[in-house]
Amino acid sequence: MHAQSKPPIAQVVDLVKNYYLESVTVRALRGVSLDFAEGDFVALMGPSGSGKSTLLNLLGCLDRPTTGDYYLGEENVASMDDDQLSEVRSRYIGFIFQSYNLLAQYTVVENVEIPLLYQGAKLNAQTRQRCIDLASLVGLGDRLDHRPMQLSGGQQQRVAIARALVNDPHVILADEPTGNLDSKTSDEIMQLLTQLNKAGKTIIMVTHENDIAAWARRVVRMRDGHIESDVRNDPPRKAPRPDEAIEELPEVIPADGPCSPDGVRGAEGGRI
Repeated sequence: MHAQSKPPIAQVVDLVKNYYLESVTVRALRGVSLDFAEGDFVALMGPSGSGKSTLLNLLGCLDRPTTGDYYLGEENVASMDDDQLSEVRSRYIGFIFQSYNLLAQYTVVENVEIPLLYQGAKLNAQTRQRCIDLASLVGLGDRLDHRPMQLSGGQQQRVAIARALVNDPHVILADEPTGNLDSKTSDEIMQLLTQLNKAGKTIIMVTHENDIAAWARRVVRMRDGHIESDVRNDPPRKAPRPDEAIEELPEVIPADGPCSPDGVRGAEGGRI
């Protein structure tokens, strides 16, 4: 684990995940312990079956560990029930998927709005403007009314990034975010993620590609359910030029939906 000046924003302790398939037990994670510092950019790597995707699913509260603890801020979310995990996902975690997962019948702005609907937020002119601002932030200000089929793969992934930001998540989880993109478009998407990280967002990304992992600040390699290595990229592959850097993200619009059942707290002790 790395020395940190403040408590980690996320931490897994002796995490074990087994899958039971008839008479076979698949040991996907075998006692993984990791800290994730606030504002870090971490790449999870490893061959198929190494456990990296299982770890990302657990970090995203899409599954529960068999044993072990997962602290998001100061709250152990490993012990939460389904409703509480759903609340954590909708409010505190942003997801970026390899296949974008956009709704074909929705426009760019409407796709960005979707996490707010899951929160139970009331959509109004203020929330719509935030979604427009985020679409503009990722370079789609001139395509607000376009639907996914009218966009390139890179543009669709930009919509997905804006959608991941709309709830001002504590952590952004990216599962092979460039897996369906060509090298030029992959660099554009990684440049955007790097800018968001420079603006303070914590990003945890799964990738198979060394050149994509090189954009991260830290690379964790997994094998057979264990941590094989954990090193920092010093410096990371590229940084945004001063004229490209995102200095401030659009203002967060508080949702009117219910608060987290167990009051998940951030690394500084405040509610996240």
